[in-house]
Amino acid sequence: MSLLKRSTTELIGTFWLVLGGCGSAILAVSPGEGGIGMLGVSLAFGLTVLTMAFAIGHISGCHLNPAVSVGLVFGGRFPAKELPAYVIAQVIGATIAAALLYFIASGKFGFDPANGFAANGYGEHSPAGYSMIAGFTTELIMTAMFVLIILGSTDKRAPAGMAPIAIGLALTLIHLISIPVTNTSVNPARSTGPALFVGGWAIEQLWLFWLAPIMGAMIGGLTYRWLGKTNA
Repeated sequence: MSLLKRSTTELIGTFWLVLGGCGSAILAVSPGEGGIGMLGVSLAFGLTVLTMAFAIGHISGCHLNPAVSVGLVFGGRFPAKELPAYVIAQVIGATIAAALLYFIASGKFGFDPANGFAANGYGEHSPAGYSMIAGFTTELIMTAMFVLIILGSTDKRAPAGMAPIAIGLALTLIHLISIPVTNTSVNPARSTGPALFVGGWAIEQLWLFWLAPIMGAMIGGLTYRWLGKTNA
């Protein structure tokens, strides 16, 4: 399969992740009748990965996340030379999804993206007021564990066909833990899409949601690369 086709597949998959995950937070999370709450948003993110893993995993590997792609490079599962194409495609897919969500959400009277728009933040922009250090630590550890789970569940020695379920449930659990801290990123592309439409503080804080997940992914990739060796 050509790199162009695989990158385009990543664009579509990341579009679906942001549309489904961030869309649930923007359009359906309101308390009261019909509101899905934090549990619903967590499930939505997990379901986007679960469905795409079955749909496109055999085409592109279903990374949907620059940090995951980096983690797979460090884990020895993905060629570094293909990383830029995947990352660019993922960010484009996330941005297109955010643009579509902006268009839909703006159809409601009083909509203001500055009120959140599923952007990630710390300090006064953390859902529960957590500090920058707390947010950085959370994003780093959650991404490291996510990459480790991805590498482990897709190992040839793991039970066949179960990886999408494990990965989807892992992302659900990660959101259940960390939505109050940073609104959960563990994915620089997912953070970038909404931040471009919120502007201001979301752009200023975006650095953390690139740096911490990528560092965490490196740790997760290297850790599993060592753990998974059969000759050591």
